[in-house]
Amino acid sequence: MPRQPRPPGRRSYDQYCAAARALDAVGDRWTLLIVRELLGGPRRYTDLHADLPGVSTDMLATRLKDMERDALVERRRLPAPASASVYELTARGRRLLPVLQALEEWGAPALADRRPTDAVRAHWFALPLRRALTGLGSTGVVDVRLDEGEFHVRVGADEPYAVYGDGCAPEEPDARLVLDTGTCVAVGRGDLTLEEAVRAGRVEVMGEGELAKVLRGA
Repeated sequence: MPRQPRPPGRRSYDQYCAAARALDAVGDRWTLLIVRELLGGPRRYTDLHADLPGVSTDMLATRLKDMERDALVERRRLPAPASASVYELTARGRRLLPVLQALEEWGAPALADRRPTDAVRAHWFALPLRRALTGLGSTGVVDVRLDEGEFHVRVGADEPYAVYGDGCAPEEPDARLVLDTGTCVAVGRGDLTLEEAVRAGRVEVMGEGELAKVLRGA
């Protein structure tokens, strides 16, 4: 079979393999972390840059352009009075959610003590905590408060576009959780379950929704 020329400007492993093709699109540095941010919903360029400490403005612009080319993200203009451009995941980009979840699970054992150079954002804990909540078999919206801030996660088979978001949920949540970052990391690593953390008093559960009742063992 003759080799087809690659699109101009695209780097490739030039291997007829699904894994290699996937890495052609998402294997560059920062790409999957941009996906992580956009799983929380549409973001402005300045917000993305603020929550990706360490990325240069040129690199972020290049990656976003590459991701638009590969149909992973699209850019649109918000209506007035916002009148700002945002980036959001396409349907193809949203299908990377299980990839990010698998990477979070695989990398969780490496989260030992936080290094002095490590940045942190509260919503970076959303995906591993959402995985733990999904294991409970219930659906709903959960507000979470950590030392670093607040975020909310959406759990269930019929998730809306954003599976998590900064701050409290815009609607009434099914449960509210208060815990420290160390407990959240331990749950994400699988060192203890959410139910065990609740019983040990390391997680405070509030609310009367199904998820809250399940966590309290009601």
